[in-house]
Amino acid sequence: MPRVLLLAAAFVSLTFNAHAEGIKRVAPPGSNFPISQLITVPAGSQLTFVSGTLPDIADPNAAKGSIAALGNTETQTRSVLNKLRTTLQGQGLDLGDIVQLRVFLVGDPAHGGALDFAGLQAAYTEFFATATQPRTPTRTAIQVVALPLPGALVEIDAIAAKAP
Repeated sequence: MPRVLLLAAAFVSLTFNAHAEGIKRVAPPGSNFPISQLITVPAGSQLTFVSGTLPDIADPNAAKGSIAALGNTETQTRSVLNKLRTTLQGQGLDLGDIVQLRVFLVGDPAHGGALDFAGLQAAYTEFFATATQPRTPTRTAIQVVALPLPGALVEIDAIAAKAP
């Protein structure tokens, strides 16, 4: 009987430790790309879903509804991630709590109509996988034909999680 109790105690301890560790992030094998390949969120975590977020005006003197008014992909990505940070902070969260990002990109005429992945990455790496904010979300980047805001090249939605 003592062995059964010992095994039960070990099982309870392992189960508790798994939950005590919180959110588990796994990097892509053999890669230093600044995303997580997968993230496991423990039961009982707070999940926060953030709707698609579009950029703010970067140049109020540019023609309304133009790419020039909102900026290039890098500028728009930076704007959107700053807005996401502000939205999350209003809920007691931050960018490091994001577990999933979906990035919708319109092809940039300045890049022959192709999405500007380098511009996305340049701004993204200011917010994720940094010395001050080392956490990385899972991420999907999708090229779309258009977004609901004229001139927008970037829209991002997010899921954030806070372990109990």
